[in-house]
Amino acid sequence: MELKLKETFQKVKAASKTLALLTDDKRNEILRAVADAIIAETSALLKANALDLAKMDKANPLYDRLQLTEQRLRDIAADMRHVSTLPSPLGRILKDKTLDNGLHLQRVSVPFGVIGMIYEARPNVTFDVFSLCFKSGNACVLKGGKDADASNTAGVALIHRVLRAHGVNPDVVALLPATHEATGEMLNAVGYIDLCIPRGGKKLISFVRDAAKVPVIETGAGVVHCYFDKDGDVEMGKRIITNAKCRRCSVCNTLDTLVVHASRLGDLPRLCEDLAKREVKIHADSKAYEALKGRYPDTLLYKAADSERRMMAEDPSLKSIWFTEWMSMQLAIKTVASEDEALDHIATYGSGHSESIVSDNQEAQKKFQAMVDAACVYVNAPTSFTDGSQFGLGAEIGISTQKLGARGPMALEEITTYKWLITGSGQTRE
Repeated sequence: MELKLKETFQKVKAASKTLALLTDDKRNEILRAVADAIIAETSALLKANALDLAKMDKANPLYDRLQLTEQRLRDIAADMRHVSTLPSPLGRILKDKTLDNGLHLQRVSVPFGVIGMIYEARPNVTFDVFSLCFKSGNACVLKGGKDADASNTAGVALIHRVLRAHGVNPDVVALLPATHEATGEMLNAVGYIDLCIPRGGKKLISFVRDAAKVPVIETGAGVVHCYFDKDGDVEMGKRIITNAKCRRCSVCNTLDTLVVHASRLGDLPRLCEDLAKREVKIHADSKAYEALKGRYPDTLLYKAADSERRMMAEDPSLKSIWFTEWMSMQLAIKTVASEDEALDHIATYGSGHSESIVSDNQEAQKKFQAMVDAACVYVNAPTSFTDGSQFGLGAEIGISTQKLGARGPMALEEITTYKWLITGSGQTRE
């Protein structure tokens, strides 16, 4: 296994050098061809995906992430076509100056080289990563989870066919075996992998961060809040909360905890009306529980303290229910006495991903955006918009929750680096 994977890494590294010879027009042509192939081979891709779905319980929160549909494939193809229309991130002159000694300096954007991607049951990531890496002149090594192996294998095979048809070395994209051993080898591939990006749950990201010898950018894990302020509009809040929770409950920008000002507990049943229709289980603190009792379905309403005890018995590592990324139709509700208390709660339990406030008070809005330490901070809008495509970036390779380097949706510019070009006329240094 080790020798075989080392050979794979060597091939990808060598192939990455050839990408510099492709023009941006050629890259765009190939991206459009892959998008066309996705549409043309929809039935084959769905058949492969069905093999993966058959092995997973529909009640598993990852099922929705794993599932491909005709519409989702059309969306993937559309995102890839959009990427092909974006300006090239390569060759941008970031700095340009001439020193007193006559040396001319330019800082120019260039690819990282080889990007390693580790992800779970998300076959869409296969195509998203390819499109962004290829457009930015990077080769990529993909390591998907075993849950999506058939889907990922079919996707990479499609990409390889298109690359060969256009005379491009298919080794610029490699799919590793869906094993723990392969993950370990990627994380230790110093000299071959220039940057590794994990995309998945908290456990995966923590493992990659702790085990990697190659550079890592953390992405994805989201404990996401919406704060309904004392000056929040109820109808607006209801729409925002429902969309943030229910649009796709298994993705990382989904609402996990509703924080509500104590003075607005009387409006809580109205805020949660549409959640009941979608059968969202609510884990409410004592005050919120009393506000909802008899006005929210009994079968869907739980005391947060009781839920916490139950969850801790199942997982002793859990420190508090408020740290939970639900990834399902479940929501926690926390009552606060002030905006400052809301900010303290978010600072304590948030993951730095996406946070939102619903308020008509401009001072409260400004304070929230100034004080919340997260990649994306919203006013009167749902966190479901945290997405590279929604931000006009085409697709995304992940949502970075760290501060060094990229932060928020990572697209073309975020997966390039730079080098200095220095031109002289015979100068020497004293």
